[in-house]
Amino acid sequence: MTADTKADNKLREDICILAKSMFDRGLTMGSSGNISARISDGRLLVTPTGSCFGRLDPARLSVLDGTTHVEGDAPTKEVPLHTAFYDTRGDKTGAVVHLHSCHATALSMLPDTDPDNMLPPITAYGIMRLGKVKLLPYFMPGDPAMGQAVRGLAGKRAAVVLAHHGPVVAGKDVEAACYAMEELEETAKLTLMTRGLSPNMLNQAQIQGLVRNFNVEWED
Repeated sequence: MTADTKADNKLREDICILAKSMFDRGLTMGSSGNISARISDGRLLVTPTGSCFGRLDPARLSVLDGTTHVEGDAPTKEVPLHTAFYDTRGDKTGAVVHLHSCHATALSMLPDTDPDNMLPPITAYGIMRLGKVKLLPYFMPGDPAMGQAVRGLAGKRAAVVLAHHGPVVAGKDVEAACYAMEELEETAKLTLMTRGLSPNMLNQAQIQGLVRNFNVEWED
């Protein structure tokens, strides 16, 4: 077994372990959500369509060469959403996670949510792990237009939330993408918990300090 094969097999296991962890903690449910990650030869490992995060089989993950399905079960119908991040963000993206998590989706439906930066500056880690989170409009599930909307951001955002649907986060690897996704959901939860209570936010000097010290993407 080559080093690349060992690494690819470990990645399969990691995807399933991380997915089950998120499922067990209620971050996604039923057969919702999908994960993709780039393997050593540049192809993508993708969770299959209709699969449950709590019961993924490493051997049955889909393999895509470009947009062509070459191995495993049939991939999620939201592949265009994933490939839009890989194509526009280049080496910054080694994995993409999409969930239907409760609090981020709820926040996407509130009329006073800022569509350009939907998470207020409540915590340092929300800024450090996510940068600005773009709220995208509603699309029918599986609509390729979701991918076109991400492409329209020209690689400037690592995290978006699809209105009435759920968040999508890109990271340098599958662990980073999952951890950033969890940060997004927790920050959305804090936002809803403190809504109407006039919470103290991080000020602009504190935000810019985080942006500089942790090399945060903070594009307008």
